[in-house]
Parts: sequence; structure tokens; C-alpha cells
Amino acid sequence: MRRDRIPHFLAGAAAVATVVSIAAFEILMALALAAMLLTPEARRAWRWPPVMLPLSAWIALTVISAFASGDISAAMPQLKKFYIYLMLFLVFAAFREVCEIRWVAAGWALGAALSALWSAVQITQQFTGYTAYVSAARATGFMGHWMTFGGEMMMALLFVGSAVLFSAWRRARPWLAAACVVIAFGLLASYTRSMWLGALVGGTYLMWVWRRWSVLAIPVFVGILMLADPFAVRERALSAFRPTQFDSNEFRVVTREIGWEMVKAHPLFGIGPEQVSRQYQRYIPASTPRPLPTGFYGHLHNIYIHYAAERGIPALLALLWLIGRAIWDFARAVGRSSGEVRWVLQGALAVTAAVLLSGWYELNLGDSEVLGMFLAVMGLGYSAVHTPTPAADKP
Repeated sequence: MRRDRIPHFLAGAAAVATVVSIAAFEILMALALAAMLLTPEARRAWRWPPVMLPLSAWIALTVISAFASGDISAAMPQLKKFYIYLMLFLVFAAFREVCEIRWVAAGWALGAALSALWSAVQITQQFTGYTAYVSAARATGFMGHWMTFGGEMMMALLFVGSAVLFSAWRRARPWLAAACVVIAFGLLASYTRSMWLGALVGGTYLMWVWRRWSVLAIPVFVGILMLADPFAVRERALSAFRPTQFDSNEFRVVTREIGWEMVKAHPLFGIGPEQVSRQYQRYIPASTPRPLPTGFYGHLHNIYIHYAAERGIPALLALLWLIGRAIWDFARAVGRSSGEVRWVLQGALAVTAAVLLSGWYELNLGDSEVLGMFLAVMGLGYSAVHTPTPAADKP
């Protein structure tokens, strides 16, 4: 392997490792950064993503929020998490041709499919009925929590699915499509309704831009799935409208109300990173019934309300500016691009839409694995934006 290719290989391996192991992901990312700094060719090839201004504002406002809270030590886990944002820089700097991005998609297809296969073993061993499964340990694949697993399956399904629909990599399409089927099962096994919804919206977008008539297959597929009802999937889907005492609908309403009280009390800088779990009881509205619904109150299960409550409205706007700028850049590029570059841009747009939608129901970007994978997708999207005539246009 040429010396100047080592950072490229390590950055790609770090991106793929997000669906396998958080430890491997962070170690590989550190090695990629070291290789980038120690390799003269890589240092000269370094480039900054166009979202530097909103990203800098997001980081600065988070630091200000930490100091304003008066408890900087408690905020350290969130400040340290900015290390994960290196993924965006490393991927954008390392990947120059769309043909190289194919191998990241292939890695995600393999890693996510293996994780999904392990979830099949887990759900078979653990499923003893709807109420027992939804209120206890669920399938998590290679991850430590079903929300992390569901978020990764959602993103992998959409990005790899975009390669299947739009890529010219014809020889790989059959096995990439097979991987998508396995990954879709893993997504179902996670029992995470928010990620189901995100995947549905992102998948609808991809099919619409591929062949508009193909979206008609979606209600047919959903109908068949509801009729077959594997592992009580129908009951889980309908619980969004008819929840049982074991579902988290009411609990999430309460966390949103708590978050709104925090925002009203601290609109500029929030109550501080990591302070939600410490202070939430002070912000429970008087009208909230007691006892509180069962659930985890360590965060607010909503990226918009949580970040506004924790870090302030300006910080939330900075984060939305960052993501919105990426959407704008990807959408403009896909409108003027042709050939192989389009599948990366379409995949990045679908993943971003799914993350934003599912983020209304879960703090998905607060999860290091999900955040790292999302930033990798964003970095790959920007690599495609800056590759107007990729060599990968050839079949």
C-alpha cells in the first residue's frame, strides 16, 4: 500500500466500524488522524468542509453553555464528544473519487448485515410476547442499545439502498440488495418506531427520485408486513396511535413538556450540557400527573428540544444551520450532477432527512455511534459535491 493511501484506508475503516464497535471506530479514527498528520501528501491534501462556520458556532455555543451552567466538570463528556466530529473532516479529506466511496457503502452493507443477523438470533431468543419484549431488553445487534442499533440500520439501509438504485456498480448490486433485505430485518428487530418512520420517509424519497411509480410498492409492502405480523410488528406500529401502558408515548410527551420549561427558563445558553438528568425534576410542569410515566429521564428524547434546553436556542439554530447547509449543498449538487456521483448525494439526502425526522422522537445525534456514522455520510456527501467529474462514472 502506498504511504499516501494509509489515511484514506484508515478513515474508511473508521467509518465502517461505526456499525460494528464504538471502540474500534474511535481507535481507527485516531489512527487516521495520526496518519493524516504524519503523511506529507495527506497534509497537503487536507481540506475544510463548507460547514466550518456553523460547526464552529455549534462548538463555541456549547462551550459557553458549559461555563454558564457553573458546572464545567459535568459538561466534560459532551465537550469530549466533539472528538467524534473529526469524522467529518477525515472522510472529506481522504475521499476524492466516488469510486472509492463504493467501498465504504460495501463495508456498511457487510457490517450492518452481520449486525442484523446477530439481532435475528437475539430476537428469536428474547421475544416472548409484545409487552415483555417492549419493556425489557430488545435486539441490539452489535450495539449496546436498540436505539443505537436502529439508527445505524436506518442509515445503512438508506445509503446502501441508494447505491443499489443509482450506482453503476452493476456486479455488486445483487449482493448489496440482499444486504439491504437483511438490514431491513435488523431495523424491524430493533423495535424502534422512530427509526422505522425515518427509514420509510428516506426510502420513499429514494424511490420517488428513482422511479416515481415505484412508491406504489411501499403501501403494498407495509400491508403485507402488517398481515404477516412477524414478532408482533403490527402491534408495535399501531402503538404509535393506540399505546399500551408499556409504550413510551406518554413518557415522551412529558419529556417534551419538561424541555419546554427549561427552554423558557434558560433560552440563551440552556441549563448546561449533562444537566438535564440532574435538574429535570425542577422543571416538571405542575399539571403533569404523578407518578411520572415510566421511562428514562436522562435526556429529552428529542434533538430539537433537548439541545435548546441543554445548550440554548442559539446553539440549536447553529446545529440546524450546519445540517441545513449540508442539505442545501447536496440538493444543489445533485441537481447539476450526472452519473455515479448522484447515488452518494441522494443517499446523503435520504439519510439526513431520516435523521432529522427520527430526531423528533429520540436524541439520535447524542449517540456517538449514530453521530459518527451520520458525520461520515455528510463527509462522503461533500466529497461527492467536490467531485464533479468522477472516474466512477464508468460502469
